[in-house]
Amino acid sequence: MTPLEQCVKQLRSLIAHPTVNPGGDEVTLCETLAGQLRELGADEVTVSTVDRADASPGAYVYACFGPPTLLLNVHLDTVPANSGWQRDPFVGEATEDRIYGLGSCDIKGAIACILTALRNTEPGGLGVLFSGDEENGSRCVPHFIANTDASSIRQAIVCEPTARCAGLRHRGVLAYRARYVGKGGHSSKADYMEKPMVELAKLALKLDAMAQSDLDLGPPDMRGLCMNVANFTGGVAYNVVPDIGELAFSLRPAPGFDQEDFERRLETARLESHSKIEIEQLTDHRPFACGDDVRIRDLVGAYTEEFVGLDFWTEAALLQAAGIDAVVIGPGDIRQAHCADEYVLIDDLAWALEMFTGIITRHAS
Repeated sequence: MTPLEQCVKQLRSLIAHPTVNPGGDEVTLCETLAGQLRELGADEVTVSTVDRADASPGAYVYACFGPPTLLLNVHLDTVPANSGWQRDPFVGEATEDRIYGLGSCDIKGAIACILTALRNTEPGGLGVLFSGDEENGSRCVPHFIANTDASSIRQAIVCEPTARCAGLRHRGVLAYRARYVGKGGHSSKADYMEKPMVELAKLALKLDAMAQSDLDLGPPDMRGLCMNVANFTGGVAYNVVPDIGELAFSLRPAPGFDQEDFERRLETARLESHSKIEIEQLTDHRPFACGDDVRIRDLVGAYTEEFVGLDFWTEAALLQAAGIDAVVIGPGDIRQAHCADEYVLIDDLAWALEMFTGIITRHAS
């Protein structure tokens, strides 16, 4: 069996482990991967469990081949299967040029490539982290950083489907919920009652105005805030004034974003809309920018078509904040991720297998 055939077989096995987040079983897959990493000669392998946002167990497996200075990180959880699947999302159907299955692109294909590369190399100075809970909370990587001696690690490759490009920076994600609590009642008295939905609508318009004023903010390839006024909730019927209204909104700031200034402006918008509105932050994922891009370019430059900024958030931001220079790269294209009939091209797996084989071999020498 060729290394690429090994890789395809490995990926189909990974797809068959449902790790949907929320609800999937990350622990069993981590224990399975731990056994494989031990068979591959890892000096140390640990499986750790972490409570996810819904209190279900998330997990990650970490393996060392000698004292690690380079970390390979891939998340093993997936989003739920989107509507419209024409194939079984957990079979790993193989055709002549692609592998279909939930997580094939995002991003179990990278796990398969790394394991296959480890089978065909003699790794050294390497850490491998297959981590859960990336798609719905990101609690595993912070737990790894806080509870693992990673002081020797200097660089990290964080795998996401990047269409063979390498991400040296990407946007963050900030999400909020605004809430107005009043006293509702019969709509025949609406003219003289509090209006939660109206007050929140005023805030929504101010948020949109903020976004419009910041369209030129950020580096050339990441202009604007990507402000998304996502939904209003609260009303129960046309003839009932609601007691409570809620507004969900988010933005995706670029590296260099002044979050303190934004929060001051947000507070001004809140007070100008109505002082009874309360705003709660739901997500605080900061933007990512590589610290030492010269060394990172040397690490992956032979295998990438382009160094770029990415519009989506990754856990490279968490590793970079911990002092580990990171880059984002992996097989697949983000346009296939989270879609019905998700797939990864076999040519992309071949490319990634060559990349990881080369990087592992060079790093061990």
